[in-house]
Amino acid sequence: MNKKLIKNVRIINEGRNYQGAVLINGEMIEAVYEGEVPSEIIAEAKEVVDGQGKWLLPGCIDDQVHFREPGLTHKADIYSESRAAVAGGVTSFMDMPNTKPQTTTLENLEWKFNRAAETSVANYSFFFGGTNDNMEDIRRLDRSRVPGLKLFLGSSTGNMLVDKKDALERIFSESDLLIAVHAEKEEIIKRNIAYYTQQYGEDLDISFHSKIRSEEACYASSSEAVELATRLGTRLHILHLSTAKETTLLDNKLPLKDKKITGEVCVHHLWFHDGDYALFGNRIKWNPSIKTLADRTTLREAVNNDKIDIIATDHAPHLLSEKEGSCLKAASGGPLVQHSLIVMLELAMEGRFTYEKVVDKMAHKPAELFHIDRRGYIRPGYYADLVLIDPNKTWTVSKENILTKCGWSPFEGYTFHHAVDTTWVNGEVVWKEGQIRNEVHGKELKYIY
Repeated sequence: MNKKLIKNVRIINEGRNYQGAVLINGEMIEAVYEGEVPSEIIAEAKEVVDGQGKWLLPGCIDDQVHFREPGLTHKADIYSESRAAVAGGVTSFMDMPNTKPQTTTLENLEWKFNRAAETSVANYSFFFGGTNDNMEDIRRLDRSRVPGLKLFLGSSTGNMLVDKKDALERIFSESDLLIAVHAEKEEIIKRNIAYYTQQYGEDLDISFHSKIRSEEACYASSSEAVELATRLGTRLHILHLSTAKETTLLDNKLPLKDKKITGEVCVHHLWFHDGDYALFGNRIKWNPSIKTLADRTTLREAVNNDKIDIIATDHAPHLLSEKEGSCLKAASGGPLVQHSLIVMLELAMEGRFTYEKVVDKMAHKPAELFHIDRRGYIRPGYYADLVLIDPNKTWTVSKENILTKCGWSPFEGYTFHHAVDTTWVNGEVVWKEGQIRNEVHGKELKYIY
């Protein structure tokens, strides 16, 4: 058998941090050792990786990416962004439905699965988009193949804004799938645009973005979604929380497996605050917007106290040329998947989180929240999706080491103090020492209920 041994590593997994080794047999983890590895195990391994001085983590699972395929491949595609993902230690992703065409029919969903099977370096899955009029397709979805439904309760392109009350109630009451929502109140956003353009004209700079896409807009929409889900017994997941006020809607008294309402925060809302607009400009324009320093502080606290369940990216590449103009014209979103884990390890180094908490929120909890089959942990019998971290390597983000197709990062020029040394996907090395090593394909994620 093709056995590989990763030895002399510090394993960070399931709340523990210890010296040990992992034996891989084909796609799967065969054994996890604490302390010394028996000599006969070393002898039978076809390949031995000595990870002296390095850390071994389970691969991250990102529940919110926009890889832009089909239809927007001038700035990203499944192949390019999955390469960026594994370079950053993200071994599995869930892609969002606002592509061209949108993933709101079974035919378009199947196209994405087929495309990913051909080109994705990481493991993959795809949210199905809910609209005002596609309930019949929603009823026919296979729960073992999709992580859930994605609903836009605020501004969206095309017909993906679910703004009819009867359609929203029908989806919330009739679907047994997890419903993930982008929650910003459209009426409040439009009112804020009218107010600020009347006061200051159409050419509003980036500092107005968080005034237009305000705390009020986020909380109004999130609280309405929570009220509806509570009344109808829906499994609700609130994406990219950005305000302190929204964390009051979440509970940390129940274990994750018993929660009906869960929340996600993205790395940019844990790293940046609205004082950074002056330096970074439109590069840090996201929807929902970057909020205040106080919001960021509370979001970090909510990660630590388990009100917030998982950390993701909302990786949404645009060309820099598309990010130009006023805050009403510049595209919202940016590339993050290559640097998300490293950003979180940097924050852990600063004492904002423990390293164990980072692993919990980026690997363990996404696997548990979405009922993913045998991923997200370093356990015997689980898929060997693993990340080897060099905790002593400093490096600076530059255009030369960015893999995302759009070619830029909001972290350009920043020097980090951890590096992804090696990434394994299903037991195969896909990234090692700054290079993509194998063009092996990831696998479709499966969900077990």
